[in-house]
Formats: sequence, C-alpha cells, structure tokens
Amino acid sequence: MQSVLQAIYHVRCDARTIEERARAIAVEQSVEMPIAAIDDDYVKSEIVGRVEAIRDLANGQFEVRIALAAATVGGDAGQLINMLYGNTSIHDDVVLHDVELPSELVQAFGGPRHGLHELRRRVAAPNRALTCSALKPQGLPAEKLAELARRFAQGGIDYIKDDHGLADQAYSPFAARVAAIAAALAAVAAPHGHAARYVPSLSGDLDAMRAQLAIAAGLGIDTVMVAPMIAGFSNFHALVREHPGMAFMAHPAMAGAARVAPPLLIGKLFRLLGADAVVFPNHGGRFGYSPETCSRLVRAALADWDGLRPAVPVPAGGMTPARVPDMLDFYGADIMLLIGGGLLAARERLTEETAAFVAAVRQYPYG
Repeated sequence: MQSVLQAIYHVRCDARTIEERARAIAVEQSVEMPIAAIDDDYVKSEIVGRVEAIRDLANGQFEVRIALAAATVGGDAGQLINMLYGNTSIHDDVVLHDVELPSELVQAFGGPRHGLHELRRRVAAPNRALTCSALKPQGLPAEKLAELARRFAQGGIDYIKDDHGLADQAYSPFAARVAAIAAALAAVAAPHGHAARYVPSLSGDLDAMRAQLAIAAGLGIDTVMVAPMIAGFSNFHALVREHPGMAFMAHPAMAGAARVAPPLLIGKLFRLLGADAVVFPNHGGRFGYSPETCSRLVRAALADWDGLRPAVPVPAGGMTPARVPDMLDFYGADIMLLIGGGLLAARERLTEETAAFVAAVRQYPYG
C-alpha cells in the first residue's frame, strides 16, 4: 500500500465477531461496497482499508487499528475527517480514538502558524501561564461589552475573547462590537502599559467570516476565535491558510456531538488544521471530562509532531480564581487559563477580581 494513515478505533463488540467487525469498518471507511464487487486491482491493493491490529481492552472493548490510503484525503480537511470517521460515526459501537498521519500529510495541513511561543510573546509572558476571560452574556449591546472589556484590561488580563454565543446579532453587530472593544482596550493600554488582546468570535458562512476577519485586521486585531465543528473543517483550514498573520483560537462547541476522543479532536486535529490555541472543558467544571482526558488533550496540543508549533491548551468551563493553584499544579506553565463567569460574578469588583486572578497566575512558583 502507498502512504497510509493509521486510524485507531475503540469498538464495543463480542470477542467472537471482532475480526469481522474490524474488517467491516475498514471497508466502510475506504470503499463502502462489497470487496467482491471490485474488479480494479489498484483499488483492491491500494485503496481498500486494511486491518492492521486488534487489541483486547477488556470488558467487551477492543482497539482496532486500520490503515487507510492517504491519497483518499486529497489535501482537504473535511475529507480527512470523512475518511477517518464519516459513515462509521453513525454506528454507536465505535469511537474514533486516535490517528497517526504520515509526515507529508501533517506538513500539508501545516498546524499552528503562531502557537504557544508567539501568543506568549505578544503579551510579554515568556515563562508563565497566560490569562484569559470571556465577554458575556450575549444580549448586551456593544457599548456594555466594551465596558466589560475595559474593566478586564484594567485588571491586567492577557486575552479577552468573545463568548462563543456572540455572533452578528442585531443587539451587538460584529462590526460595532469589535470597533467598540478595540477602542476601549486601546484607551486602557496607553496609560497602563499593558495591551490586553481582544479575540473576536467569527460566525456565519465562509464569506461572512472572511468579511469579519477583514474588519478585525483593519482594527489591528491579530487573534480571532472559530468553532471548527460549526464552521466546518475545510472552512476553518481555509481561513488559516488565507490569513497567515492572524492567530486562531479554536472553540469546542459541538465537539461532543460525535464520538471522537477529545484529545484527538481538540488537541490534535484542531491543532493540525491551524489552531494556535484550543479551548477545552477542564475537569471539575461544568462538563464531564476526566483529569486523564484533559491531561491527554494537553499533551496532544503540545507534543513534538513533525515540526508543528505547539498549540496553547486553554482549560475552561466553570473555572474560578480559587482553582488557579490547583490548575497550575496539574498543567504547568504551558497553558492559558480561561475564567469567565467566575470573574463576571464579581460585578462591580470585576477589575479587582481580575487583578487578583492575574496576580495568582503571575506569582505562582513555576519550576
């Protein structure tokens, strides 16, 4: 077989039928038709998926490794996920657990254009964890969101992102919101000497997101946020390719709608397509990720991988300032801590609580 990718599935199955089930997945994810009906030698030898290994994980779970022809991806990010899990995602007994890609495919997608080190450089934080908060709730007009951004910035936060629910709604149109927030942060930066970076959320179809990127870039903004599962893998990757000077934060909205292991989807595939930072639900918050899942996701985002830049892991989801020491103990310095509602709950003391959060991150005894 020519250059291949190795798709790794976790399959719930009886031991007596796992080999048959594995072969069925290999066919489904490659040619999707009876092998006996194929009379082309190239297709049979190079394109039909091949079961490489089956490992018993106990309790009716098996790890199945399948080789798929890299040529079937065609250089398209959407086709990559289609070949890995398209039809098989419809079967509720299979989880896409991981993938190993040939180096040429990794290089073709390119990974982050900026990554951990550049996002640190932009806020003059070479060694510590980064700080971030979110503008919410949606429903506020642009002026009120800009006021929240101003107060976050006065507290010394590094990055201020839109809540992912902020789009181009009538009560806070994208253009008006981004202009108001950019102006508010510029006003704070001058006397304070600290330039908090604003991360607006892109939404809509590809043309709409391109127009929003142009607005943001015109205002000097150099980081934006996209939800790849909503925008689509191909669209997300197109935006990354078209705007090499822009950093991209990937939001995990809809990432739980398919049975793809979070370390693979968020930590590895989002990074592969160009996410410079990846937001994920931290254990112990509003969502159900385990410490082991979070740890594996962070390793996937930061690991050496054919020369790709590391993406910044961004644990979030119901975090509070009181958890800062525990989170830094768990993750170390190579992360961006995102606390939204836990700061906004301070209301009139928002700036003071933000400053305390920032101080806790800066004063942590990094090893």
